[in-house]
Amino acid sequence: MAYDFQVTVDCAEPHRLADWWAETLGWQVEPSDEAFIKDMIAKGMATEADTTTHRGVLVWRIGAAIRHPEALPSGRPRRVLFQVVPEPKTVKTRIHLDVWVGPERVEQEHERLLARGATFLHRGRQGPLSWITMADPEGNEFCLS
Repeated sequence: MAYDFQVTVDCAEPHRLADWWAETLGWQVEPSDEAFIKDMIAKGMATEADTTTHRGVLVWRIGAAIRHPEALPSGRPRRVLFQVVPEPKTVKTRIHLDVWVGPERVEQEHERLLARGATFLHRGRQGPLSWITMADPEGNEFCLS
């Protein structure tokens, strides 16, 4: 049996990073359910300290998610969750995203992402394949190919 999964990224500012990655990938930030959040607070299952406001909307403080505009055949979304952690990133990421844009668009996307706050790390090549390794605004590595 095959399983679906989501990728979870530890970060300092999950809502800001979710916005950045949604724009980078052409995905959508999952909308906040303000009524649900307020209901959880009213029932004592959460507190105001568990929330924050992002772009004028009440959201959970600890995380934000993005999803591909189309669900998988199973109905489940392709999803990336960004969750707040107290410690800063200190070492190279052992797992990363490969963003496939096609060889004809790599340089254009590289420049676009640099302008949006990504950092260039290095270029790589193996046989006929090449890629650009970059980091998002919080330093999480990804490859562009």
